Formats: sequence, structure tokens, C-alpha cells
Amino acid sequence: MIFKKRTHTCGELRASDIGKEVTLMGWVHRRRDLGGLIFIDLRDREGITQVVFNPEKYKEIHEKAGELKNEYVIAVGGQVSPRPDGIVNPKLSTGEIEVLVKDLDILNTCPTPPITVSSEVRPDEITRLKYRYLDLRTGRMQSNIKLRANITKATRDYLAENGFLEIETPILINSTPEGARDYLVPSRLYPGKFYALPQSPQIFKQLLMVSGFDRYYQIARCFRDEDQRADRQPEFTQIDIEMSFVERDDVLDMAEGLMTRIFKDVLNIDIPRPFPRLSHEQAISRYGIDKPDIRYDMKMEDLGEIFKDSAFKAFSETITSGGIIKGIKVEGYGGASRKKLDDLNEKAKEMGAKALFWIVFTEDNIKSSIKKFLRPEDIENLKKKFSVSPNDLVLILADKKEIVHRIFGEFRIFLTEELGLIKYGDFKFLWVIDFPLFTYNKEEDRIDAEHHAFTSPLPEDIEFLDTDPLKVRASSYDLVLNGVELGSGSIRIHRRDIQEKVFKIMGLTMEEADVKFGFLLRALEYGSPPHGGIAPGLDRLVMLMAGEKTIRDVIAFPKTQTAFCPLTGAPVTVSEKQLGELKIKLDV
Repeated sequence: MIFKKRTHTCGELRASDIGKEVTLMGWVHRRRDLGGLIFIDLRDREGITQVVFNPEKYKEIHEKAGELKNEYVIAVGGQVSPRPDGIVNPKLSTGEIEVLVKDLDILNTCPTPPITVSSEVRPDEITRLKYRYLDLRTGRMQSNIKLRANITKATRDYLAENGFLEIETPILINSTPEGARDYLVPSRLYPGKFYALPQSPQIFKQLLMVSGFDRYYQIARCFRDEDQRADRQPEFTQIDIEMSFVERDDVLDMAEGLMTRIFKDVLNIDIPRPFPRLSHEQAISRYGIDKPDIRYDMKMEDLGEIFKDSAFKAFSETITSGGIIKGIKVEGYGGASRKKLDDLNEKAKEMGAKALFWIVFTEDNIKSSIKKFLRPEDIENLKKKFSVSPNDLVLILADKKEIVHRIFGEFRIFLTEELGLIKYGDFKFLWVIDFPLFTYNKEEDRIDAEHHAFTSPLPEDIEFLDTDPLKVRASSYDLVLNGVELGSGSIRIHRRDIQEKVFKIMGLTMEEADVKFGFLLRALEYGSPPHGGIAPGLDRLVMLMAGEKTIRDVIAFPKTQTAFCPLTGAPVTVSEKQLGELKIKLDV
């Protein structure tokens, strides 16, 4: 028989429902045959309910149940019964009950699937993405997608409560420089011309501020043709926010409120406010990276004063040549073997270091690869600088500033993985502010925007636009969570004269600026208010909250790391007819 309607989900029934007649529908998760009885774990997105086929009570239905295999889709009707003593399952929300099946309908069958949905063991990623509809049935992926939906809901609730309007912006736009290659879409109606898919809704949200919608947000789809990695996809989603008549602190306060609300609503975790802040210069100087993970310490300390008169040539010559000497402390790692310490040195060399020097502090002495070069006062100064305890390890690099910072930035991450310092459930937010407005592009001998071309300079640095652009700091900010750049934002340029000056510094002629951004420049003349915003990455936020290592595990249908879709085969070739309609000839 075909059942009229399911009465409950597979995660809904409790002991209070005992005696009820119910209809459940779902997938066969597991099957067990025990002494004539057949037990099926029936699964849907809400959970699992055990259903029982008893040959003594319903012989015909029991025989039909003999056909059932994993991932068959079935409907069952029966009575909710208590589980016998001793087989209650406390791990299941439905673990106190089972359903004695009176009616069974097999809605669809399933061959042996390439992914075992009931198993914790995952196949390779290509298999998972090729059969994504099966992979999405697994408990882990169901949990991640539900988490994503809950985060999105909490976002919409918070922003609506704070007066923001959700407004959609175009997907087919013109090509603008935003740091990555555009995905281009040829136009049939305008042969030889192309739309671009938006890398972000940047210009349109600024135009909405000019239009008087002073609080906008959008769960925005963005597209960037760039090299893929764990936290990048060709298409991704960001929580796009823009506000008028604000200063930097207003945007930061609103973003902090959003993040704390999401964590409280979704994970019931209280995130302390305000979030700590570091300038870009401080982040690089202390951690060697502009998105430091502050769940662990290991800050770099400058040792130049301690070693400027050292007899050790590697130190003295570094100082003389304008380099720096810095060190980090690794608590409690002094018991590492000599081989392990030598391995650390080799790892640093692989990263580009000349050498990594180590010092182990014991109860009353030290062990070190450079012990013979260390004076008693050097050792005392190091103890004070790092507040060392017995069994602490200090690692030292001496080289050019950029090399020391880069290597220690990478080395901190390596050590946390090596030592297992990070545990899921520890979330530490950080603001990095006062980035440079511009960066010098050595390959093309030009000045580029550090973030994007629409970021306002700090008011106190505007004077340097004419004299020393690389000295100008931006009114920008990055939101960092656990060493991941969660989102960037800035106070925007709202005056045409400043925007034109920034374009000029970047090498755009007024003619080029007018072609690409003429509509924005004109809009800035028509009463553009001061405004700013931020765009946290939704995929990255879900990844971190789920404890996953890649955003591919929190997106329903992602691409591979090579931007390929094993499920649909995209990208694919298209017919000559389609190319002809677009006036396109291939040269491949």
C-alpha cells in the first residue's frame, strides 16, 4: 500500500508517544536480523528510529522486509512500543522506543552504493563529490549543512533586528579589478562583449549607500578565478554588510555583535567582547603574519639589543647588515630529543632560513646549539625577555626582517600542528587594522591597492597621497578567527576627488577610470554619504564552527581544488551552434 502521509520524522518519537499509530518514511540506514526478528534503523534528516518486523505478528510484512537493503527508501506504518529492558539506546534521541511495523511500502530500491552512508570511514574526495547526493546523506554532512542554515538564520535575524534591509545586487556586471581574475560571460546580444561575475558586490553596495538605503546586507554569491586552496572556491558566499554615516568603530561594533549572536544562537557559546585589536604592523612584528592565530602565544620577541654586541658572527653580522634577530618561546618543549631539535632546524631551512638556533632552559642551566657563544648576561636577559620556566624551549632566527617574519609566521602554525596545541571548541577573534592602503607590485612595476581601490585612507594620512603613497594607511580592517581571515572591510571613499586620486596612483588614466567606474564616480558627486562595511565569509565561518579543515565540507555542491565538478562534469565543451550564436571561435 502507499501511505497517505508521514505522521512523524525519524528523530521525533519519544517514550511519551508509546501506543500511538504512526507512519514514518526514510532510508534504510542499517539492517539486523536477530532470531527471526528484522530490525531496521530508519533514517531521515532529523534522526534515526528503530523499526521492527515480527514474523509471529505480521508474517507477510516480515517476508517483504527480507528484500530490504541499505539505502532503500521505505514507508512503514505501525505502533510505537517501548524497547525491551536492556536495549535502550541512550545515544539516540529515539532510543527508548521502537516501531512495531504493520505495513511496509518499498518506495524505491538502491544498488550497492559507492559511499556507505552509515560508515564513519570516508572515501576519497573525488568519489564523495561525484556521488555528492549520497555523501550529503551522511551524518557529518547533514550536520554541517544544518549548521550552515542555522548560521544564516541567526545572521538574518540579527541584521533585521538592527535595521538592515536585505537587497540583492546583479550577478552579471562589468569587469572590475578586485585582486583576482574575473569569470567572464559572453553576450549574445552584444557580440564580442562580456559580462563579468562579481568578485564581490562592492560597487553596488556603495551605490545603495548613495541611494539612501543606509543599512544593507546580502548573503551574497561571489566568484573569483584564482588558485584554489582549503578555504577558497570558484564560487563562495559572504555576509555582505554596508552602513552609512559611520566610522570604523561603528562597523567593528556591529560585526562583533553579529559574531557573538551567531555563536550564542547556534553553538550556545559566549564570545567575549570587545575583540582584541592589532595594527597590521604589530601583527607582522609579533606573529609574522597578518592573520595570526591567538589561541596560543608564541609571540616573536626582538633580541637585537641582547645580541648586538655578541661574539657570535651570525648575530653580530646580521645586526650590522640591517637585519633583525627574533625568537619565540615554546613552553614545555625542552624535553624534546636532540634529533627532534635538529629536525626543527631542517624544517626552518626548508622554509628559507639559514639556520634555526635553539636554547633549552633547565632548572639551573641551559642546553643549546650555540651555548659556547652565550654570555651569562645573555642568558639572564633571555630569561627575563621570555619569562622562561624550566623545560621551556626558545627558538631564534637571525636574517632580513621579511625573512624572519615570514618563517616564524609559518613556523608557529607548523609547531601548533606538531605539538597538538589546538583543540576544537576554542574560538578566538581578532581585529587587524591600519593596513597599508597600497602595495608595490614588483613584477609589473606599479602600485596596487592592498585590499581594493575603494578603501578610504586614514584621515591623518591623506596628505601622503601626493608625496608618499606607500606610506598611507587604510581605514580598513580584517576580522580574523583562529588564524583564518574571516572577512575584510573598510570605510569607503565617498568623495570623487579622492577616488580619482587613488585611481591615478594605481596607474589608471581618467579615460580608463571613466570606462570602468564612470557610473561610480558620477554617483559620488551626487551627495554620497560617508559609509563603510565588512563582508565575513560564510563558508569559512561554517568551516571553523563545524571543526572542518576545508570549506568544501560545508558547501552542498562544491568544486574540487582544481575547480572541477565531478558530479556534473563542469566545465564542459559546448556545441558549435552555441559558440556561433556568441560569435566565438576557440583557439585551444
